[in-house]
Order: sequence, then C-alpha cells, then structure tokens
Amino acid sequence: MIYKKIAHQLRKEINSRKYAIGDQIPNEKELTALFKVSRMTIRKAIDELINFQLLSREWGRGTFIIAKDVSFGINHLKSFSEIMNEAHKGYTNKVIEFSVTSNINPVVSNKLKLTEKDKVFYVRRIRYINNNPVMVEDSYMPYDLFKGLTVSDMENSKFNYIENICGIKIEGSYETSYAIMPDKEIRELLHLNLGKPILMATTYSYDSYNRIINYAIIYRNSQEHIYEFHLKR
Repeated sequence: MIYKKIAHQLRKEINSRKYAIGDQIPNEKELTALFKVSRMTIRKAIDELINFQLLSREWGRGTFIIAKDVSFGINHLKSFSEIMNEAHKGYTNKVIEFSVTSNINPVVSNKLKLTEKDKVFYVRRIRYINNNPVMVEDSYMPYDLFKGLTVSDMENSKFNYIENICGIKIEGSYETSYAIMPDKEIRELLHLNLGKPILMATTYSYDSYNRIINYAIIYRNSQEHIYEFHLKR
C-alpha cells in the first residue's frame, strides 16, 4: 500500500540525524507535494507513525516527533531490557514455552559443548515494544548452570538473572544475522504479512571462563521496526 511505503520513508527520515525529538515535520500540504499523492494518503501515513508512538499531532500547530526507533548499538553488549529502559520504551516479555529437555538439536548441543547426558532449558518468549510484537526468541541455557531458572526470570531480564542472581559475568556475545522467509507460526506470533522476509539471528554468549552460557535464535520483525547497528572504531 502506498501509504505504508510513505510511512516507511518518513520513518527513516525521523530516525536520521536530520531531525531531533521535538522537531516538527513538514505539514500535510508540503508532504502531499513532495510525494505526489493525495492528502488522505499522507494523513494515513502519519497516522501509522502516530500509532507507533513516533509522532504526535497537535491540532492548529502541526505534527511533532516524540520518539525515535531504538538503535541497537553493537559496540557495547546490552540486553534488550537495558536498551528499552535507556530508550524509555514500554516493553514486556511473554514466555509461551518453558521446558527442560535432553533432546537437543545437534547445532545447539555443539555450541553449548554439551554431552548426550546434559540437559538444557528451552524457553520461547515473545518480546513486545509498546504492546507490538517485535521479536520471538528461542533460548537454550545449560541446566547445570541455571537450575533455579523460572518463567518469571525469563519474563524479566535474562541478563539480569544470569549476572545478578546466578553471579555469572557475561563477557560478550557473538551474533550472526540473515534474512529468511518466516514460517506460519512465526508470522502469526509477530503479526506479519505473508511473503515478507524478516531478520533471523543466532547468538551465543560466553562468560569470564569462556563457557558458552546461552544460545539463542531470534526472529526480528523488520517490517514494522528499524534495526540500526552503530559501530565505533
């Protein structure tokens, strides 16, 4: 739909250095001329960004930027919860699967350096920003390291549980991302349109003893949310 394409373009502009939070964007007449579409189409595009709590319309004054999308900086490892708190975004984690299993995928077993007798926690959770699903995360965590893990822990901050409850220092994380076509289950969990690719990431974290303490597969909703990686040299 045309208005969604315009909303996406406006979203990129809002997130650029061109604008700061509090700035006013061009009015509907100016945007109509710029995009060569009807005022109704522009209004629908702006409404889309208002629904995502990036813009606020003030009658008689104009439309203003009230937030920017979250930027995920990879120069310093932070948890999802830490990023959301720093960005003052409302977020929740919903655990939809939680189990202990020894039936482990060979890829996961190899990454975590497990034996046939070892068990892992498998946790699938949906992560929301302002009540919109942005990620589905499948976590695999060695049972022997995290025997006290609960659903409540995973509906809060996983990093907080590892570091502050278990006393295990996270030294770093490796992540690989690539585009995929999501299956029906992921599409439904993330409220995605059919035929649109998303970003899938595999990530594993290690502690100060160089043990792999967490392996995760993350499905990111890149249709409605922008992921910006900022690298410093």
